[in-house]
Amino acid sequence: RTLRFTSFSQPASLQSPHKQARRKQFTAVMSEAKPTEKFRKDYTPPPYWVKNIDLDVRIFDGKTIVVSKLTVKRDPATKEGAPMVLDGEDLTLKRVCIDGKDISEYTADKANLTIGAKSALPASFLLETEVEIVPEKNTQLSGLYKSGSIYCTQCEAEGFRRITYHLDRPDVMAKYRVRVEAKKSWPVLLSNGNMLDSGDTKEEGRHYAVFEDPFPKPSYLFAVVVGDLGKISDEFKTMSGREVKLNVFSEHENVDALDHAMASLKKSMKWDEERWGREYDLDVYHIVAVNDFNMGAMENKGLNVFNTALTLAKPETATDMNYMRIEGVIGHEYFHNWTGNRVTCRDWFQLTLKEGLTVGFLFAAA
Repeated sequence: RTLRFTSFSQPASLQSPHKQARRKQFTAVMSEAKPTEKFRKDYTPPPYWVKNIDLDVRIFDGKTIVVSKLTVKRDPATKEGAPMVLDGEDLTLKRVCIDGKDISEYTADKANLTIGAKSALPASFLLETEVEIVPEKNTQLSGLYKSGSIYCTQCEAEGFRRITYHLDRPDVMAKYRVRVEAKKSWPVLLSNGNMLDSGDTKEEGRHYAVFEDPFPKPSYLFAVVVGDLGKISDEFKTMSGREVKLNVFSEHENVDALDHAMASLKKSMKWDEERWGREYDLDVYHIVAVNDFNMGAMENKGLNVFNTALTLAKPETATDMNYMRIEGVIGHEYFHNWTGNRVTCRDWFQLTLKEGLTVGFLFAAA
């Protein structure tokens, strides 16, 4: 069936010069953004693999500086002399280093950073880049952006390339160590994994926290949250006797509506152990509820980010359906810890596989 839409906007000839300019700009952007077809049969492994990522994310008013150190290894099937092409969008590149030495032989365009096109790269090396981004102007809500008074990330499917240069594809799984720094008026600093260290910086009025995720994960599961948030806390004892710290964060005015989310999380963790013998594998589990989050929820490893519509509930305002929906979505994102996070996609053609498996677990729990 063909649908026809009638436009009631003014003809271009009657529009103001400003509107005409905006229209031309929009048309030019849409012309550049033509999608490229990809086929499952064309999959090939990357020529290089990233095994470890060390990130330093320093957030300031109006800009964020990201220093990335990638431990890179050439794939055995890749011929010596092959270049490495990394993904990157809307990044202001400041420097590139290989094994601690600045290099100038690279090319950077709107979509990629290419190194090793002129001089052969070693079989393994440390690649360091420094970029500057502006989360406050990131209206795509992909990558790192500011939502109200909170900085948060959305990296599925290809948002990590808007934070730093990387092989931004799900089959490249690496261990992450992340340092997050911001001013103290943003007291909550979060990233994936267990917190290793925190404290004040030498610069007055700023603080930092360091996190480590010991399990390899794809870049789409990376997350950072920074802001002034309230929380409720609890603990869950796993079947092996480990104590896991649980935190559910939200804007301060919403803290009194978080109890059901916490109860739903503990219920999901218990059921996953009893039904499938799957024990949670980190020391902490965070859920962050954000008013302006652009998706329903996201299963970032150990740091789920939710829209408040799928997190907040209290008897005075929520219906039974609200309670059921919140419990279902929190369970879904928690179950992703194994079907999607620890075991993930080779490519995005397998998206339905990870989501289908996780939905299946949710129906089994109903």
